[in-house]
Amino acid sequence: MMRDSNCGYCQGGELLAKFGIKICDLDVSQLILFKEQSKPGRCIVAYKDHVSEIVDISDEERNRFFADVTRAARAIHQAFSPDKLNYGAYGDTGCHLHMHLVPKYRDQDEWGGVFQMNPDKKYLTETAYAEMIEKIRECL
Repeated sequence: MMRDSNCGYCQGGELLAKFGIKICDLDVSQLILFKEQSKPGRCIVAYKDHVSEIVDISDEERNRFFADVTRAARAIHQAFSPDKLNYGAYGDTGCHLHMHLVPKYRDQDEWGGVFQMNPDKKYLTETAYAEMIEKIRECL
């Protein structure tokens, strides 16, 4: 497995804790709860290896990665009933293949527009994060 010592997805621990909490391992990726929860249920699916681009993995691995994204998306829909789920694949500075799954709700801000990467508006208690994680796990 390829790892990067400066990558939160690769290293976990304090690097990951700056922005997320690992929920579980999926087939070829890990599911992470994004700590900033202004969009309830926002998660990240991060590929198991430190690769930058979707073209850096085989077709089979890409299909498995998107199956993981789909599994996570279904769980988010079931757990939080968003009106829409937005998908974002970025990585200009943190070049680790990952996808943001961002639930959007008609009655909240940013409906009809692109979501902010890190609006820095809403953080939860450890108990609330744990409850949210358990809800997602039950729906996987």
